[in-house]
Amino acid sequence: MKSLLLLNLFYKFQSEFMEEKAVSREYEFIKECGSFFVVTLNGDFPACRPFGAIMEAGDKLYISTHDGNDAHKQLRGNGNMQIVAKKEGTREWLRITGIAKECQDISLKQRFMDECPVLVSHYSSADSEHFLMFQITITKTEFK
Repeated sequence: MKSLLLLNLFYKFQSEFMEEKAVSREYEFIKECGSFFVVTLNGDFPACRPFGAIMEAGDKLYISTHDGNDAHKQLRGNGNMQIVAKKEGTREWLRITGIAKECQDISLKQRFMDECPVLVSHYSSADSEHFLMFQITITKTEFK
């Protein structure tokens, strides 16, 4: 009975740990870079712009943007996107291909604000109508 209980605790811990650390390699690389680029589709052409705030939760990445720019319109219109980051002074880079979907979970937005304090200077609260957050489902990752 004791063995079964310990085994159940181990599996519970392992599944929680694995869920929380699913994309850590990509997330850690981007955080080391300090900034990254988000590529969206603007009609028939790619549109690329720098971003600075990113969060990891479970097996997803999250980015934020303001409702006053074209990035959110493009992500809402076509969620296919890429994130590109390069470490300064090296030839190391990362390209993530994924699908963005708007996420309005206030608790995740609050966590994002807590983890990326720069967001506090842009938004008064997690429920600010201008604070948009997109969940990124990774479909492909390339490290070079």
